[in-house]
Amino acid sequence: MENAQMYDDYTTDAADTKNKNLFEEYIDFAEFGERVTSNIFENPHVKEVMKTEQFDLIIVEVLMSESLLGLGEYFKAPVVAVSTFGTISFIDYLVGNVSPLSYIPHMSLPYKNPMSVWQRCVNVISELIDNFLVNYFILPSQEKVYRKYFPTAKLSLNEARKNVSLVMINDHFTLRQPRPFVPNMIEVGGMHIKQKPEPLEDDLQEFLDNAKEGVIYFSMGSNVKSKDLPKEKLRILLDTFRELKIKVLWKFELEELPNKPDNVLIRKWFNQPSILAHPNVKLFISHGGYLSTTETIFHAKPILGIPRMADQFMNVKNAIHAGFALSVRLEDMTRESFKATILELWQNPKYTQAVRRLSKRYRDQPLTPLQKALFWTEYVLRHDGAVHMRNAGQDLSFVAYNNIDVYLLLFLVFVIVCSLLIYLVKLFCEIFSKLFLKQQKRKPE
Repeated sequence: MENAQMYDDYTTDAADTKNKNLFEEYIDFAEFGERVTSNIFENPHVKEVMKTEQFDLIIVEVLMSESLLGLGEYFKAPVVAVSTFGTISFIDYLVGNVSPLSYIPHMSLPYKNPMSVWQRCVNVISELIDNFLVNYFILPSQEKVYRKYFPTAKLSLNEARKNVSLVMINDHFTLRQPRPFVPNMIEVGGMHIKQKPEPLEDDLQEFLDNAKEGVIYFSMGSNVKSKDLPKEKLRILLDTFRELKIKVLWKFELEELPNKPDNVLIRKWFNQPSILAHPNVKLFISHGGYLSTTETIFHAKPILGIPRMADQFMNVKNAIHAGFALSVRLEDMTRESFKATILELWQNPKYTQAVRRLSKRYRDQPLTPLQKALFWTEYVLRHDGAVHMRNAGQDLSFVAYNNIDVYLLLFLVFVIVCSLLIYLVKLFCEIFSKLFLKQQKRKPE
C-alpha cells in the first residue's frame, strides 16, 4: 500500500469519535511508522537514488521515522532533523537538549508555571510513561527497519540518533513558554508562513470583501478530513451554521455537501494563510494543528478548537490558557454548545485582543523563521557538519550525564566521614571516661 493511502486510512480513523487509550495509540504509531519508512526504502525511485546519487546534506523529519537517520552514514553527509511540533524527550535526545521537568510541562499537559507539587508529579510520571512507550514501541520497530535497510552500518540506531548536526523545531518562545536550548537546536516556528500572503482567487476575494459582518473559516486540516466526520456531527455543524447566518468558508473534501446552507461555501482546498490574513475573517474553527495555530497567531484570529489527535489537544489547551481560544469536544458536541461557543468568541472582544498581543510579540523577530532556517542549514554545510556545536553530554553515559556516580561517591565519602567522626567521638568518650575514673580513684577518702 502507498504511503498516501496508509496516511488517509490513519487519519480517517482519527476522525471517528471513538477514543483509544495511550498504549493503543502508541502501538498504532509504531506500526504506522514502520510501514511508512519501509515503503520509503522499497520505493523504486528511492532505491535508484540510493544507488546512483550523492548528497551534501540530509534533512529528515524525525517522528516515527528514526530509521531514516541511517541516510546520514550511508551518504556520508551531515543530518539536519526537523520536528514539526516542537520538542519532546525523544527529540531532545538527538542533540542532548535539556528539558527540566520542574518547569517544562510535558507536551500533553496544559500546565502553566509555576507548577504545583502535584502537577510536577504528574509531569514527571507523564515523561516516564512517554519514554517507556517510545523506547518499547516506537524505537524497536524503527530498529527493525534500520537493520533491514542498513545492514552494513557501523553506527547503531542509537548512535545514528546522536549523529545529528542540527535540529530545527517548529516553535518559538512567544508561542509557548520560554525554555533552554542547546546551540544546535534552533527555533524556526512559522517558517512556512509567507510574510506577504498570496492573492486570493477573484471569487473568494469578492466573497470576503463583501462580508462586512465577518466570516468564519472552518478547516480540520490535512490530517482529519471534514468529510469523514460522523453524520450526526455534520448535521450539528450544518444546523448551527444555518441558524447563525454568518458566512462560512468550509474546507470540505467532497464536491457536494447535502443540506448545505446558502451562507456556507465549501471547497476541497483553501489558501489558508491568505484566508486568515483577510480582515473580514473573524474566527477560525480549527483542529488545533500546530502549523494552523501558528498561522492564526501570525494573522491574529481567535480559535474554536476541535482537536482530534496527537499534539492538537495540547495546542488547543495552550491557546485557551493564552486567552484567544475556546474548545468543544467532538464526542460531546451539541448544537447548543457549539453555537454558544461560537457566539462567545464572536461577540467577546477579549479573545481577539489576546491574540493580537501575542501576534505582535511573535512577529517581532530580527530574522524571519525561514531566513533563520536557511542560515543555520548553510552554516552546517559551511562547517562540515558543525561538529563544534555538539553537546558534550551526547558522549556521556546515563550515569555520568546525570552525575549519579558523583552523588554515589559523595554519599560514600559522607558515610566514611560520618563513620570516622562517630568513631573518634566514641574513642574520645572512652579516653575521657577512663581519665575521669582514674582521677576519681586518686581522690583521698
